[in-house]
Amino acid sequence: MKTKTEKCHDCGKEIKVVGDELKNGKILVYDDNGEKLTIIKCNKCYEKNTGLTNFKSCEVYSRIVGYIRPVQQWNKGKQQEYKERKEFASC
Repeated sequence: MKTKTEKCHDCGKEIKVVGDELKNGKILVYDDNGEKLTIIKCNKCYEKNTGLTNFKSCEVYSRIVGYIRPVQQWNKGKQQEYKERKEFASC
């Protein structure tokens, strides 16, 4: 039988797949507005949380040089600068 490895959605731990059987994990299938999502979780993460969280990346917009654009479209230097920013809030 063919053996391959997949990664846990939550922790990234490797999960062995032999044929169609998972050795140390669970398969979760969700419907997202007609799109079928197949998620694999290790047994430990599945015991902690049987549901699905953080399955879609969030597109973040910010202002750079007068334009509001998605951060992921910025060049690598500006993306790093954005990651290093500190937020200040007044209460």
